[in-house]
Amino acid sequence: MTRSVLDLDPRTYRRHPLHLTERIWTETNCYVDVWIEILHALGLDPVAAGAFALDSDFDGSQWTFFKYPPEDLRAVYGMEVAELNVWRPVIDHVEEHLARGRLLTVEADSWFLPDTHGVSYRIDHQKSTIVPQWLDRDGRQLDYFHNAGYFHLEGDDFDGVFRRGAHADTGNLDPYVEVINLDRLRVEPEGCLTELAVAGLRDHLARRPDTNPMPRFRAGLDEYLPTLAGAGADEFHLYAFGTCRQSGAAAEFAATFVDWLGERDGGGLDPVSAALRRIAEQVKALEFLLARLLWGRTVDLDGPFASLAEDWEAAMSALVARYGD
Repeated sequence: MTRSVLDLDPRTYRRHPLHLTERIWTETNCYVDVWIEILHALGLDPVAAGAFALDSDFDGSQWTFFKYPPEDLRAVYGMEVAELNVWRPVIDHVEEHLARGRLLTVEADSWFLPDTHGVSYRIDHQKSTIVPQWLDRDGRQLDYFHNAGYFHLEGDDFDGVFRRGAHADTGNLDPYVEVINLDRLRVEPEGCLTELAVAGLRDHLARRPDTNPMPRFRAGLDEYLPTLAGAGADEFHLYAFGTCRQSGAAAEFAATFVDWLGERDGGGLDPVSAALRRIAEQVKALEFLLARLLWGRTVDLDGPFASLAEDWEAAMSALVARYGD
């Protein structure tokens, strides 16, 4: 018996436009990207709840791993997201909740995810978030949301994802799992959706960093530069993911949200989205600049960080002037 919530086919599934168009950062992080596709598949607009990207911050060593907050998903779409107590095999929970019309986010090992072919599939063990959507337990087949799309796996990969058979390992901790309850799901009319987006914007503006995070990013980078200069490629990519990619992707997603809101709330927000998009572009350039350190070269960081700080301040000041602090 198969279980599913939606009638979807990985062979014909069409991704959200955010994952089809040319972007500065083709992916954000596994959690945001998979939620974009979940909301899209449910007939919802994932950009409407995008204000959370505006309060991304640097904590001294890395940038916020930005993600859709459960309270925003509840406010904008009516869905409830909560951690699941994993007290049975994960496959049992997935099967039960699909039968009840619910989805689960599940931590999985990318080693067994064919959509990561050439990156981590059968190459590297990395945790990532998937959302199982169609399950054939007897046939050992699964259709699942992951990153920027909807995919299929089967056989040994099925056993690996669910830690069964040859891949069972009782010594590992249970994965982190969330329940996505769709019982109160709603599709708001355009006007109401705009009001909810503005409310979300004001909430996240109130929780934006107390000080400009770009000088703190520079200070943290300066402290780490001696280590980074002697690091190998693997450590550099881990560092870049937690700093450049998260800050740049958050800025680009925030720019997309601001553009979306400007189209529905009277316009005039183009300078804000332009400043945020410049941050995304500059951080992308910074990542390539930092890669030069691996080859023993010196880099000048003064200019890039001055521009980053200026654009962040301009974007936040303009939003606060219009929507309040």
